Amino acid sequence: MALPAEPSPAAPLPSVPPDVTVSPVRSGADKLAFIRMAYSIYQGDPNWVPPLEMERKDFLDPKKNPFFEFGEVELFLARRGSQVVGRIAAVKDPHYNDFHGTNEGFFGLFECINDAGVARALFDAASEWLRSKGFVKVLGPMNFSTNHECGLLVDGFGKPPAIMTTYNPPYYAALIEANGFTKAKDLWSFELSASVSAPEKVARIAEKIRQREGVTVRSVDLKRFEAEVSLIKGIYNAAWEKNWGFVPMTEREFDHLARDLKQIVEPRLLLIAEVKGEPVAFSMTIPDANHAIKAAGGRLTTFGLPIGLTKMLLASKKIRRLRLITLGIKEGYRRRGLDAILYLDTLRTARELGYEGGEISWTLEDNHLVNRAIESMGGQRSKTHRIYERSL
Repeated sequence: MALPAEPSPAAPLPSVPPDVTVSPVRSGADKLAFIRMAYSIYQGDPNWVPPLEMERKDFLDPKKNPFFEFGEVELFLARRGSQVVGRIAAVKDPHYNDFHGTNEGFFGLFECINDAGVARALFDAASEWLRSKGFVKVLGPMNFSTNHECGLLVDGFGKPPAIMTTYNPPYYAALIEANGFTKAKDLWSFELSASVSAPEKVARIAEKIRQREGVTVRSVDLKRFEAEVSLIKGIYNAAWEKNWGFVPMTEREFDHLARDLKQIVEPRLLLIAEVKGEPVAFSMTIPDANHAIKAAGGRLTTFGLPIGLTKMLLASKKIRRLRLITLGIKEGYRRRGLDAILYLDTLRTARELGYEGGEISWTLEDNHLVNRAIESMGGQRSKTHRIYERSL
């Protein structure tokens, strides 16, 4: 796969155009302009999925997004005259720095016209805010952490984004790299068809492990929603605690995300693996609701009529793709074949439910154990998202 070349960090930064100004978002009108700015960037792009405006308002609302209970976010708009030409968020996540022992801030929600000088104006504003908070490095894109959408798409532009993943024009990598950012980590996505059977050897070994280790796999019981969420929460924070970029979710963050996902999940594809009765692993595969969200065009109502909602509900009946969004195993139970068992059960159930396949995303580029396991099941790398870094 051909990925963008990384320029020398010593290259001079682009100049800020004299007619461009950057200011923080302060009013409701500014926030609406921030949300809607993306429409001018992606107009005519058949792969872009317009986010629901209502959902974006809630995401940026400190009263509705539990991230704001501990994190800080400053939004900026770049304007040329009265025209909005770019946007960016500067993000402070104290939980991330406490967990990793670092002193780093994030940038996210980046959108910009194809002008490296405008991009510099945005990065300068975000960097100044982050420096004022005492940070020495900036990472991004993060919207607002690895528990949300993150990474810049640098390879695999031929398909729409899967649910809860990012999408951007190809030129964004050049804008970011021209402004002194270099690669921190790549995140990989894999494509897997439900019509392709798992290799016979993998299936045979997985079944032997299932019998020998006393492994049982069950679906999440939505009638016991709160208890199941609590159980999964424990596995999640234990399974990913040593991963690059990971930060544990708070109780409120996890519960908030669980309630949002409850609206779209297929419970038969939410699997918990138990070894001799102890829950030790789980996987979450969800219908790729972006197919339905795209049909709404960003709004559920038009002139008071539920036109977008109707289109979204009709499109939701035609969803044939999935996204395996997470698969985690507690330490002490890894390298014992539980991942293969969960992959096999997910693949079999997806086929029975009539799904054609979908995306497994994302994995760290250097998580060789997980990446080899996906490839052994027939997964093929399809996209690369990149996290960048720059000293402040």
